[in-house]
Amino acid sequence: MTQTRRRSLFRPCIDLHNGEVKQIVGGTLNEDDPSHLKTNFVATLPAAYFAELYKTHGLEGGHVIKLGPGNDRAAKDALAAWPGHLQVGGGITEDNAHEWIDAGASKVIVTSYLFPDAKFSLKRLKGVSEAVGKDRLVVDVSCRRRGDKWLVAMNKWQTITDMEVGKVSLDMLSEYCSEFLIHAADVEGLCQGIDEELVTKLGEWVTIPTTYAGGAKSISDLALVDRLSSGKVDLTYGSSLDIFGGSLVKFDDLVRYNNGSRED
Repeated sequence: MTQTRRRSLFRPCIDLHNGEVKQIVGGTLNEDDPSHLKTNFVATLPAAYFAELYKTHGLEGGHVIKLGPGNDRAAKDALAAWPGHLQVGGGITEDNAHEWIDAGASKVIVTSYLFPDAKFSLKRLKGVSEAVGKDRLVVDVSCRRRGDKWLVAMNKWQTITDMEVGKVSLDMLSEYCSEFLIHAADVEGLCQGIDEELVTKLGEWVTIPTTYAGGAKSISDLALVDRLSSGKVDLTYGSSLDIFGGSLVKFDDLVRYNNGSRED
């Protein structure tokens, strides 16, 4: 019997800034100069509301991202609303990773901790992987384009590191984690379309579950990501989504898409 090819799915998110659920234009988040911050949406409802919504619709693989300080309480409230089903990232280190698993996270997400002084540290990657186990670790490969390649960006996408995103680096990282979250920071929050070239490359490079974030503006982007990545990459939506104040994509349509994928 021929095995059915996996299809790309919608993965939900909760982005937290100063304790509130927000949608932010990725490249503008700079704590040293807050005046540059561009915000597309600030929720009147708490983070736990969105976690409950995802629980109601069985939307697995979602991530809670703490963008800076002041978000721990909101993040823990979201995790408590659906324990064991949401990932959490933002300020995760080897020392505090297990605290977040204990708080209800299914997995922890690391980025900046792996790059002291913007240089990749295999020692730190091994340390946090050993702290929670490979199966509970996600590496957030936030990246920015420089010429014809992508480099990992840290410090809320402001600092470019020494790691080029490619098959060699992703294969190495995948030895210590079970999943990737790929933020295309240059198009994050702009609702002007995904980075098609990056998604295509990810389909060639990745060997573990991967979620792409950045620029999604239409439900048809799910089929596009599915085609470009051969079903290897899932997609998250932010500013374009109606539950985050957007007018381009309806949350209910994404739920129906995922349910249809399960039935195929």
